[in-house]
Amino acid sequence: MWWFSGKGPSGFSASSTAEEVTQQIDATDLTAIVTGATSGIGTETARVLALRGVHVVMAVRNMEAGREIKETILRNNSTAKIDTTELDLGSMESVRKFASQFNSRGLPLNILINNAGIMATPFKLSKDNIELQFATNHIGHFLLTNLLLETMKQTAIKQKKEGRIVNVASRRHKLSYSEGIRFDKINDKSGYNSLSAYGQSKLANVLHANELARQLKEEGTKITANSLNPGAIATNLFRYHSLIDGFVGLLGK
Repeated sequence: MWWFSGKGPSGFSASSTAEEVTQQIDATDLTAIVTGATSGIGTETARVLALRGVHVVMAVRNMEAGREIKETILRNNSTAKIDTTELDLGSMESVRKFASQFNSRGLPLNILINNAGIMATPFKLSKDNIELQFATNHIGHFLLTNLLLETMKQTAIKQKKEGRIVNVASRRHKLSYSEGIRFDKINDKSGYNSLSAYGQSKLANVLHANELARQLKEEGTKITANSLNPGAIATNLFRYHSLIDGFVGLLGK
């Protein structure tokens, strides 16, 4: 069975790298937005997409860190087409500004990777007075996707190529609060649990992708929407959780 050999039906395994998976792919006519591209999964995604010829727009909160990542990618791949644009997913004003700037450039958009996220933070409200994890991980990406969707639809029609929307979720979507998403208690500080709140935001990512996929299919739009669990990966996502401190370990992303 494939799970004993370590490889799945695709021929790849948990140890396969992004470069291995994308070998021989020429994506020079594609454009992608990657949120949270200054560390971890986001950085590697941006790097390998650029390596395969994709025009990558790194949507980042920390522009200085974004410029450093861009310079690193260009040092190793001088022909990379890569931009950095400021985006704070915890601010709907920032999301609207980013989407407006991107749409005004007249660029196509084939791929949207909603990767950025925070995990297990102390209770805090966003600039829009929404619990910070739910605001950043779900609301920001939900709004961003809606604001860019028409551009993606037009790109799919003009290029006759299927678009891709990917929500980076987590298996912790199964470990939200007992009610699932506490719509009437999103900002309830007294009942706040940092990991359950994270699970709640990831559950919202999954439900968003599922419903969007259903709607796009019903419309006959050539765009797919999926959520994924990246598995257990060492990133700085757990920087707010003192027991694990920087390593996702057995919990997954």
